[in-house]
Amino acid sequence: MPAISLGFWHNFGDDKPLENQRAIMRRAFDRGVTHFDLANNYGPPAGSAERNVGTILREDFRGLRDELIISSKAGWRMQPGPYGFGGSRKYLMASLDASLEHLGLDYVDIFYHHRPDPDTPLEETMYALRDIVASGKALYVGISSYSADLTAEAAEIMREEGCPLLIHQPSYSIVNRWVEEPDDSGDNLLTSAADNGLGVIAFSPLAQGLLTDRYLDGIPEGSRAASDKSLSKEMLSDRNLGMVRELKKLADSRGQTVAQLALAWVLRRQGEYGEKTVTSALVGASSVEQLDQNLDTLENLEFTDDELATIDRVTSDAGINIWGAATRSKHVGE
Repeated sequence: MPAISLGFWHNFGDDKPLENQRAIMRRAFDRGVTHFDLANNYGPPAGSAERNVGTILREDFRGLRDELIISSKAGWRMQPGPYGFGGSRKYLMASLDASLEHLGLDYVDIFYHHRPDPDTPLEETMYALRDIVASGKALYVGISSYSADLTAEAAEIMREEGCPLLIHQPSYSIVNRWVEEPDDSGDNLLTSAADNGLGVIAFSPLAQGLLTDRYLDGIPEGSRAASDKSLSKEMLSDRNLGMVRELKKLADSRGQTVAQLALAWVLRRQGEYGEKTVTSALVGASSVEQLDQNLDTLENLEFTDDELATIDRVTSDAGINIWGAATRSKHVGE
């Protein structure tokens, strides 16, 4: 899996030009990004990102399927009723069938349960993932936004079934470090994932755009914050923007943008704990230029101890939680 992977949460719905999406995907592949990450609810409208990617795969990537790692997920609400969301066998299997139809594929490389479902027994969810692999519709399965203890429990179930979980996809960034914090079990997610043989692929490493210089001079028209979607205006407080300005000073001294600094920080965990590491960071892109800038991060992933200490000092009280550890005691995002 590449160190930086391309996510399709934003910018690949029917509200964006298909030709721009095509250019981004082609450029990503040309620069070694072979992992494309989707979900059944990506758009807008929900499902349109998979359909648009399916069109581009068919027209531009014919003969390259074996070189791609394509993932999708299911878990968030797609329709009314008890089987329109969650972790039931019925919902997961139906969702994957729909995703494969949208993508025009026979299988995905990775299929994730998108978030825990406290109303469905964990065994039912894991057995559904097991059977999905057995059916050949996914080569591997993973989980997203599970807490450390729930990750360990899910991994144990799957080991017993002879179908180990491959990967965990949590939110993780300089200002959102819940994966490092011990939960009720006394473990943290990075340790739990490593101990159970799961890779970690971080989503929202740029905190939905907060960790860029885009908002330092106001909220641009057409931005995520302008529409108050995944980046709320409340997150762009004077305090948070002051923090970003301090990070920009450090980024400038390293010859990087704020976004590159933030991505490098997430990826710098590779090797810090041996196997307890981040495998890949997911980035979105609204243009080829933005994609190139993100990928140029890989030219400088090293930090001095003083630089890391500065980052910790500047962000120690950030307290920003973008889809943190989900638990079995409540729904997240409903």
